[in-house]
Amino acid sequence: MKVSLAMALLPVVTLTTVSFASEFPTDVCELSALQARKSERNGVRSDYYLSLGRCANILDPVERGHCIAEAFFAFHEGLAETRDRFDSRLDLCELVGPAAYDPVIDPADFVAVIDNPWMPLVPGSALTYLKETDEETEVIVVTVTDLTREIQGVECTVVQDTVTIDGVLIEDTFDYFAQDVLGNVWYFGEISMNYEDGFLVDLDGSWESGRDGARAGIVMPAVPIVGATYRQEFLLGEAEDAATLLDDAASVDVPFGSFANCLQTLDFTPLEPGAVEFKFFAPSIGLVLEVDPESGERLELVGVTP
Repeated sequence: MKVSLAMALLPVVTLTTVSFASEFPTDVCELSALQARKSERNGVRSDYYLSLGRCANILDPVERGHCIAEAFFAFHEGLAETRDRFDSRLDLCELVGPAAYDPVIDPADFVAVIDNPWMPLVPGSALTYLKETDEETEVIVVTVTDLTREIQGVECTVVQDTVTIDGVLIEDTFDYFAQDVLGNVWYFGEISMNYEDGFLVDLDGSWESGRDGARAGIVMPAVPIVGATYRQEFLLGEAEDAATLLDDAASVDVPFGSFANCLQTLDFTPLEPGAVEFKFFAPSIGLVLEVDPESGERLELVGVTP
């Protein structure tokens, strides 16, 4: 058979049959973490070789050397990040258990209102927050619209979340929530639009339950149990937020007022190892405070309408 040059340059791929029972752990949560680590490592390697290819086109030897060095350090930093995310995913597995995360979504199990006392979402209401940083002040407005969107057969309430700095929009997100018959509030996805200088730059963080392996999660349990950890969303590599309930009798002071008997959660994601937030939810109001324990930055409730 005559072999063309194009055929000769094709990579040789050997297909093998892999037995999940013998080659992979029965712990599905750990299996997901392992596969995510493989994907992320391959991505880091791909970026590294692409960077080297770009460096090769730099004629100046000194500049080319700097380019190669930067690619090398970025490669090793990337591998370290994949290890940290892997360890963080395993830590989460210890908290939520080894089973596959695949909740059954039956539209008949959901109701038309969201009246969970720690996360009531009443159409037409809005909560305004301020977040002071070293350089700027963010204004966050969370508006419960009268719109709904059907996801996996469930009519979800659409909540708009805008972030502005000095009146300039930097993020505009539409979140989708629904409450089941037991009172648990589920998170079914979001469209997150990120802006720079008034222009839409990406939709990073967007996901929808039922698409591409994404699964809805519970953002507010009907019966909060101190010490319980739960997934709030799940799309491996994109949306992996989880929370642990720390306290059900916390007290909070924010510009809008003082609140007792608040729920306190520790929110985290394996996608950002080591980054955590404390959130506080007041009865009949919802979220009143977020605290970054590392920086000390606070997102505080300053107004509620109507």
